[in-house]
Amino acid sequence: MNIENILGKASKQLNSLNIKNANLDCEVLLSNTINKDREYLILNLKQNLDKKYINFFYNLIERRKKGEPVAYLINKKEFWKETFYVNKDVLIPRPDTEHLIEEVIKYTDQDSKLHILDIGTGSGCILLSILSERKKFNGTGIDISKKSINISRYNAKKLKLNNRTKFYVSDVDNFLIGKYDIVISNPPYIENLSLKYLDRDVINFEPKLALDGGKDGFSEIIKVINKTSALIKKNGIFILEIGYNQKNKAIQMLKNKGFYIKKVLKDYGKNDRCIISTKI
Repeated sequence: MNIENILGKASKQLNSLNIKNANLDCEVLLSNTINKDREYLILNLKQNLDKKYINFFYNLIERRKKGEPVAYLINKKEFWKETFYVNKDVLIPRPDTEHLIEEVIKYTDQDSKLHILDIGTGSGCILLSILSERKKFNGTGIDISKKSINISRYNAKKLKLNNRTKFYVSDVDNFLIGKYDIVISNPPYIENLSLKYLDRDVINFEPKLALDGGKDGFSEIIKVINKTSALIKKNGIFILEIGYNQKNKAIQMLKNKGFYIKKVLKDYGKNDRCIISTKI
């Protein structure tokens, strides 16, 4: 069977289940299966493929039909300017989160030697993306999940950033190491009762530990703000990702802990997404 027919059959199956971006998903999965880029597929539609590749590809399609995200099927996700290893133990990086990197770049100089803390580091994508842009920064990442810290360390080594990073398995409440010029965090902030309304790709496959923000969505945000106020240096920058309806309450919490609010950023969907503040 040739590439055109393989893709056509798979796309038809995914489209019949109303899976978004079905054609793109098929191209990504097939190009990864044969270890070529997507352009190769387009330029070689009439090429026949070995049966072992076809079988492997259709196995991936069966998993995709059940909602398993493409990033987990191929164990990688592009974020900022790099490709990160991901699996079901970490959240899949979102384009909206790239705003955090943009803000750090905006507020810092190329030659500054700053120490940055990433609370709830997951795959390490935020911290490592910043370190790749700021060659004299050092970074520390913490996460309650040992499996996610192992992935962070793997990504740091892959990107040759392990000499400027330290990762710790720790709940934010118990973390006491260091004082930081910049603190960033994308904590779990989804209300417990709202989890069931998430896309099945998310709720059935991504780690609930990284999504569940407790009864009102604020249990982890409160802990992060409280601890950051002790770990951040005076005039340090704190960038916090929040849910679309959490701005006012989060701002009040920050002010109560001695933070000056610089601005609130919206995401690509025009929802409030990040609060940038400084420690007074």
